[in-house]
Order: sequence, then structure tokens, then C-alpha cells
Amino acid sequence: MAEAAAAAASRDGVKETTVCVTGASGFVASWLVKRLLERGYRVRGTVRNTDDETKTGHLKALAGAQERLELWPADLLSEGSFDAVVHGCEGVFHTATPVQLVKTDPQVEMIIPAVKGTLNVLKSCAKSSSVKRVVVTSSSAAVRFRDDIQPYEALDESKWTSLDVCETYQLWYAKAKVLAEQAAWEFARKSNLDLIVVLPSFVIGPVLPPDLCSTASDVLGLLRGDNRTFSYHGRMGYVHIDDVATAHILVFEEPSAEGRYICSSSVLESWELGERLTVRYCELSIPQEFEKYGDRPIYLLNTSKLEKLGMQFKTVEEMYDDCVSAFKARGLLP
Repeated sequence: MAEAAAAAASRDGVKETTVCVTGASGFVASWLVKRLLERGYRVRGTVRNTDDETKTGHLKALAGAQERLELWPADLLSEGSFDAVVHGCEGVFHTATPVQLVKTDPQVEMIIPAVKGTLNVLKSCAKSSSVKRVVVTSSSAAVRFRDDIQPYEALDESKWTSLDVCETYQLWYAKAKVLAEQAAWEFARKSNLDLIVVLPSFVIGPVLPPDLCSTASDVLGLLRGDNRTFSYHGRMGYVHIDDVATAHILVFEEPSAEGRYICSSSVLESWELGERLTVRYCELSIPQEFEKYGDRPIYLLNTSKLEKLGMQFKTVEEMYDDCVSAFKARGLLP
């Protein structure tokens, strides 16, 4: 873990603290559960089906899971579904988001579920006197899609993605993240909830669940020579999955934490990423050419707010070293 989180491990009361992680079987959530257990927390993880071993087996196998992990069934789209699980928890980490490929109607298929799911979790938190802080996982996509970015502008937490830009370029995931987060802030203000939002960039690192998520599949495709997804990305921030988990714990534990926190390491063009990976993994077929989908602004991400809390980010090389090793261990790379 990052140095800041390791230093915070000595804080009193952690071992008596019960927290909830929604969508616990997911890519980010699984790492968060892993790190919370290692720090001595009691964790309640929500999943759709507690009997589905393909979704829960890797969580049950984590160190400390037998003693301090409980799995609870919950449905994001069912109001009241989280009432029981958050009752008695001091913290709630809402990482789950209903995400699916848009086929016909983005409003129905992605945007409404994202907003409704977030609000359902927050409504349950507001009912419980035990919940002291809620940490919601958003995305840097809720910051970086704008039409007024100046060259090399370092975007900070005061920036919001333009909904008009999302509509123009059909960026439904980004729009869903913006609307879900804005709904969360409005509800938190009205309900006096202590809310923190973490905005990770593109997450890189080993996958704990047995099935690869779409993010990991995209990374595997790149390492196998497929340039399509990363051509579409163009310029992108990258962050290690372990740093994302660390950031969530850090902002939960730090009393002074407030508002939004961008969580990212390097911001690179796809061709820059390709060059760096080619030098490091000469045995792999890393693409050297990437198509260009329109003009993307040359932006940076300002992470000073999180760094002031003590966060230190891993490099892109460290991210991919861990990712490549994990893929090789699964037999997915030579």
C-alpha cells in the first residue's frame, strides 16, 4: 500500500470498525475489500447473489475473510435493499455501478440505473445513525470531457465534464458518472451526510475475480497487439488498482478529508504508452500505431489535493509490471 495508508495503520480503533463495500465482487471493490481486511476492518460486502461462487470465491479466499468478512445480498435498483447491511457500519464505500453496453436507450440502460443505484445506497446510509462517512467511487470521466480546456491545463476537482459534450460525442458512461455524482452531492447536502468522492482515471493492475472485467480485457488486448480500445482513449490518465484502494481508505480515515479527490498517476497519449511498454516488454506485441478519433485536448490531472493527504502514486511501469505478471500467471500472456 501507499506510504500514507501504511502510516495510518497505527491509528486506534481500526480493528473495531465495521464498514460496507457495495458491489464487493468487482475489480476495484475486490481490491478495496482485500486492503480493508489487511488493515483489520470488519467488512460487509454486498453482492447480487451470495451463493454464486464465481463471484464470491475470490473474496472468501482473502486473508482475514473467514474472521472479518460477511457477504450480504443486495440489489442496487431496489430501494431499501441496503438498509440492513449498512446499519451498524461506520463507513460505507459505494463502488458498485450498474454498467452495461448501451444498445438502444442510454437513459434507460445506463444513466437512470447509475443515478438510482447511487441514491438507493445513500438513502439507506441516511437512515442509519451508525454511518459516519460515505465514500463514493466516481471517475475522472466526470472531470475531463470539456470543450474549454486550455493546452496542458491541469484539471482539478473544481472541474466537471460538460453534459453537452457528452451528448455530442455520445459519452454515456461519462454522463452517467456526472449525473450520479451530482445527485449524490445534492442528496448528501439535504441529508447532512458526510460524503467523499474518489475519481480514479483508467485503472491498471491485477484482477482478483476469476473473470476479467472490461478494463482488464482492454489492457490484455493492448498487450497482445490490439490497438483499437487505446486508440479510442487517446490521451488518458492511468492509476494502479492498489492506489485506488489506498485512496479510498485514506479519505475515509482522514478526518480533514472533504469533497472530491482525483486519483491518477501519469497522463499519456496512447502512442506514448505504447512506446514505454514496448521498451519494457520487448517480448510482447505492443502496438506502435494508434488511430486518432478526433482532436483530444492535451490536458493533465491535478492530484495535489490527494497528495496533500500523503498519497504517493505508483508509476505506469509499476502498474503494468504487476498487470503483466498477473496475466502471465493466468497463462494469458507468454
